[in-house]
Amino acid sequence: QKRKGKTEVAWRCRWSHLDPHLRVDTRVAGLAAGQAVTLRAVVADERGCLFQSCAHYRADGRGQLHLGTDASHGGDYTGVEPMGLFWSLAPAGMERPYQRLVPRSTGTPMRVEVLVHQGHSGPGAIHGPVMAKAEVQRWFTAPGVRRIRLKEGSVRGSLFLPPGDGPFPGVIDMYGDEGGLIEFRSSLLATRGFAALSLPYFDFEDLPKVMKEFNLEYFEEAARFLQRHPKVKGPGVGVIGTGKGAELALSMITFLPEVVAAVCISGCSSNTVADLHYGEMTLPGLRFDMNKVSVSDTGVFDTFEALDDPTNPANSPCTIPIEKAEGHFLLVVGEDDRMWKSSLYAQLAIGRLRQHGKENFALLSYPGAGHRIDPPSTPFCQVAVDRVLGVPVLGGGESKAHAHAQEHSWGKIQEFLHLHLG
Repeated sequence: QKRKGKTEVAWRCRWSHLDPHLRVDTRVAGLAAGQAVTLRAVVADERGCLFQSCAHYRADGRGQLHLGTDASHGGDYTGVEPMGLFWSLAPAGMERPYQRLVPRSTGTPMRVEVLVHQGHSGPGAIHGPVMAKAEVQRWFTAPGVRRIRLKEGSVRGSLFLPPGDGPFPGVIDMYGDEGGLIEFRSSLLATRGFAALSLPYFDFEDLPKVMKEFNLEYFEEAARFLQRHPKVKGPGVGVIGTGKGAELALSMITFLPEVVAAVCISGCSSNTVADLHYGEMTLPGLRFDMNKVSVSDTGVFDTFEALDDPTNPANSPCTIPIEKAEGHFLLVVGEDDRMWKSSLYAQLAIGRLRQHGKENFALLSYPGAGHRIDPPSTPFCQVAVDRVLGVPVLGGGESKAHAHAQEHSWGKIQEFLHLHLG
């Protein structure tokens, strides 16, 4: 709260990421009737990179604003978007473009400064005088959630346990070809009552540095560890994966009896890039043809056409035989995914299941959403620097549609996991 002469502007935010569905309740009071203001959010990530967003509003006849009911008329988004300032955060003009705002630490909050400026000013412009500012703390772990770093046999990662005695439904959480350990979705799942194992599978500690080949025995060991944990309900566990992680989730539920539910976000129905071994079996990986990658005038790479065609009979050995799975699938895709053809791959998976008389699946398909569908209010990133290629790659999507897909899918994912894991 800050006084400017006779004008008092109050910013009230009721926020808890203990449940991401609880939105920030943002209100501004003490403005002149109909006064034009720009609301701006600013945050620095763990590396010090600055991200910001802005939106244009007008006060009502009482000199008040409520982002839950009042529409933005310009800036980074338009319309009534209570969380728009959060999901539209993007690298500031002086920063390297195409960086993704992802929390690296789950134990400390993301501190977002929110400012009210006089007048309307666009993204990247010089903003008017500051009338008020406040800090919003975005937490990714609830009080009482325990984080346990794992070195169990060959398994690496972090186990997040909800408060209480349990037992809790167990879920393995994996991301894509960026590698390393990404924990924030696991900590949020633990906040919602799941025992969640954030499972890296390359480029972490003593795991392989690159995606050359994988052994399903590593993932089997992780599933058995989680299934047998005294805090995990059982009899089976679930898995959630994005990109390459979604594809591995399909293989896990297909070959591992411990896995009874799989959430596959923007995945492929065939094994890709790295050969997957399990005992005497090998699923070769579909390859990317770099000659089919297009590059825009701004240097952004489009890989949409680059993956080998999984429908080509010559590539049938790469197909994951998901009809063998006894569990249930939830397929989540953005219809504007430009990383690869995840909508097509979901339809191929559904066709294969139906061909074998199976209806053990559900599909969430979102028009206008891009590749990486994360928990609610995660900042939209249409183009991001690919860790492997080292160049900006088009993920696709439109910011508002993608944000709505993230919010809707998060609730549906939890419902699916509770239904099949208890």
